[in-house]
Amino acid sequence: MRYALRTAALVVAAVALAPFLSPSAAASPVGPDGGATGAAWAATEDGPQQYPNVFIEWDVPITMSDGTVLKGNVYHPADAAGQPISTPTPTVVNMTPYTKLGSMIADSMISIPWLSDAVLQVARDVDLSGTPFSGITDLTKALGGGLLRNFTVDRQLIKSGYTQVVVDVRGTGFSQGIWDLLRYREQQDTVEVIDWAARQPWSTGDIGMNGVSYSGLNQLQVAAKNPPALKAIFPVVPSRNPFRDLVAPGGGFGITFMPAWLAAVNGGKLVPDLASVLRGQFDMKWLMDRLADPFTFVDALVNVLITPDINQLSPKVQEVLHSDSSFRQAWETDPTRITVPTFVTGGWHDVFVNSQADVYRRIPLPPGQKQLFVGDGYHISNGNESGRPGLPPRMDVLQRAWFDKWLKGIDNGIDEYGPVTVRQQGGGWITAPSFPQPGAEHRRMYLSAVPSGTATSVHDGSLFAAPSPSVDRLTVAPGLTGLCSRDAAQQTIGVLSIINACGMDSRIQELNGLTFTSAPVAEPTTISGPIAVRLNTIQDATDGYWVATVNDVAPDGQSTVLSSGQLVASLRAIDEARSTRLPNGDYTDPVPDLSLDSRQPTVPGQPTALDISVPGIEAVLQPGHRLRVDVYAGNFPKGLPPTPLLVESGLRPQHLLLDQNQPSFVNIPVRGNPGW
Repeated sequence: MRYALRTAALVVAAVALAPFLSPSAAASPVGPDGGATGAAWAATEDGPQQYPNVFIEWDVPITMSDGTVLKGNVYHPADAAGQPISTPTPTVVNMTPYTKLGSMIADSMISIPWLSDAVLQVARDVDLSGTPFSGITDLTKALGGGLLRNFTVDRQLIKSGYTQVVVDVRGTGFSQGIWDLLRYREQQDTVEVIDWAARQPWSTGDIGMNGVSYSGLNQLQVAAKNPPALKAIFPVVPSRNPFRDLVAPGGGFGITFMPAWLAAVNGGKLVPDLASVLRGQFDMKWLMDRLADPFTFVDALVNVLITPDINQLSPKVQEVLHSDSSFRQAWETDPTRITVPTFVTGGWHDVFVNSQADVYRRIPLPPGQKQLFVGDGYHISNGNESGRPGLPPRMDVLQRAWFDKWLKGIDNGIDEYGPVTVRQQGGGWITAPSFPQPGAEHRRMYLSAVPSGTATSVHDGSLFAAPSPSVDRLTVAPGLTGLCSRDAAQQTIGVLSIINACGMDSRIQELNGLTFTSAPVAEPTTISGPIAVRLNTIQDATDGYWVATVNDVAPDGQSTVLSSGQLVASLRAIDEARSTRLPNGDYTDPVPDLSLDSRQPTVPGQPTALDISVPGIEAVLQPGHRLRVDVYAGNFPKGLPPTPLLVESGLRPQHLLLDQNQPSFVNIPVRGNPGW
């Protein structure tokens, strides 16, 4: 009966998921794909494997030190008769909140040759390039980039002689307990699962970790704890600090992704193990745990959105809004403690973009033992160009090569790849020895009220290499044009990117903003590294909310956001220990404390300097293109200040004071001679 239920579930899921699943595509032997070596990695992944089959142990109980039982599916290499091999193998662990049931269903779909081949063909045939919906093509390309095998399981990897363990994290899927949402108890669980896997008779004791998003974040967390058996990790679109990256970047709470994500995970954790019910073995402890905490963290999200008085915020929200709280400390990973080979992948418009290059830079390993791979995509389109001629290998191919090197000791050259492989916005794929690139130097470009004649906005200003002598006061008010913006596309993890007028062009959003545009560059000009924006602001209230974007403006006027930052004015206090400055004192990466402890309400009518951190980028301005900085008084739907701070702001208009004695400027890392 148990297997009948699983089969039925697969049939239903096959119909539902068929349009979204595909197998891998071929890799190219030239360019950033690793040349002939990269082609060999793809051939190894796509060719015949050592073992013909996969054997699955369902719902294996794994007991934690506090007695809580987690459930995991264990995928073994199997012989021609379908029986698991007796030879121990390296083991790859994936800790997921998205349920191993979902992972199993997706894996089963991409393992049906006729189905996956058909879907891949459709994905390849869909090409809306040159239309207002070309963003759809960018999403369908990701189907052939290997990301699904990173998210689910890679049967080719298993057949080559690996065991894969997929475990529902505490309080999700079929695992007992209360969902701890990446905090200390859940981190300890991951350490214990690694230790458990290393001690099993089917394991050599050499453990790797893989997974996407949440399952990439927990890899960084546990790698910083250095469990002895952990030998390598392959985190896809991870974060080192989800509070700063996603929950409340710049102090503005994420009101688009967070509610939907919490609803999905909390809904998934309530789905019972029906097979155990029919066997008369239903886990009552599981049920009691779900009843004790059915909607984890939802109460805090609701509280921060409906409470008008800062003193009435719930204790849980108060804890989240204090930087030294155990909650916030648990969410932050220190990459300097990571000592295992780490391959970090990300996207310039991923929700966690602020972390990915930073993690790579801080890990104290030589290049090769650490790798950075960043595409020009969103959370769900990672790898959307991978595996195509002249482009990097697929994500599953890179993962396979990484584990073969560090878990099996195969000298396949992956440690010579990169070590930084990135898609230049405005250009193509490149490899580099570091990020930022050598030779990129920060320089000020000053915001000026002088019209540039290039934008339709609340005020069309300019960017100059020197401050303007005039004193000007510009006003901008909160609005709703952010509904059609790259930040909205980012917060919907790429869904809204299907509309080019929003995801690739800011001219609609700029109707409600201040724009400051440079002269055209004279030659290709690289921007490589973190960006800081200094704004001299005036509020009409005790708080405000400011957003700055850095854009590439094409000769036809299209304005494409390269990166964006935001800051609640009263949370402007900078954490100097985390921040970086130039010798002249200018910030290159001003990191706000984002804590009620250090909150500084603004004085109405009094100038207040704000330093806004804009996540680092790798981009190239082509000849004739311009640099632009957009300034807004809000960022809905990406974020809103906590309601008490929003009430204090009154959603009043905000003012930017342009004065050479207290200048507003962007500090941008440039390589080349733009002619400014």
